[in-house]
Amino acid sequence: MRAAAVLAAALSLAVAAAVPAQAATVTLTSGHVDVLDVDYNAGALTLTVNDEVAERNPADVILQVPAAAKITVPSGAAWSFLGGAGATAWVLPQGSTSGLLWAGWNTAEVPSGVFQNNSVQFKLTAVSGPGQFSVYTVSAGTPTRLFDSSDGLPDTRNVTYNAHTHANWGFTQAGTYTVTFEVTGKLISTGATVTTGAKAFTFNVLP
Repeated sequence: MRAAAVLAAALSLAVAAAVPAQAATVTLTSGHVDVLDVDYNAGALTLTVNDEVAERNPADVILQVPAAAKITVPSGAAWSFLGGAGATAWVLPQGSTSGLLWAGWNTAEVPSGVFQNNSVQFKLTAVSGPGQFSVYTVSAGTPTRLFDSSDGLPDTRNVTYNAHTHANWGFTQAGTYTVTFEVTGKLISTGATVTTGAKAFTFNVLP
């Protein structure tokens, strides 16, 4: 009986050691972050969050959008994806701003000559949350929507290799959002499509 108990304990320890510990969730609140950090290495296309400390599994990250991110929606139909004129929206801005995340994407680790057209495709496949989600740029006071859940999904965009881009990340209501992206590329060598798989990103928008 004693030998059996010792053996059972040893097996239990071996099983525990074989199961990796779950990474602790990290909440990112300010500073530079590549929300969509795309790498291609040894035949694998990967999608992580890079906060300049580590490349993290999106499942282990909460991206915080504080009350300081609130803006008043400008007038004009071009801005209606953020809500009605005069309404409140929450926006992580395109430019670096103290106390807010400076959010963007990065394909610097995607080498030239691997994918057709030297680009990969970003696809926003799903958004779950209390309001609408968008990614957009602004030039001369006019917004250009890159991804927008308010007019239907999926939204896709081709992104060239070695790109590093920042944009505005907008939310129309406070609360928790789950935003799902997938990145794919078509190989020059075989014509096959490789994918990161769908990855869910969590944004916590504070009232």
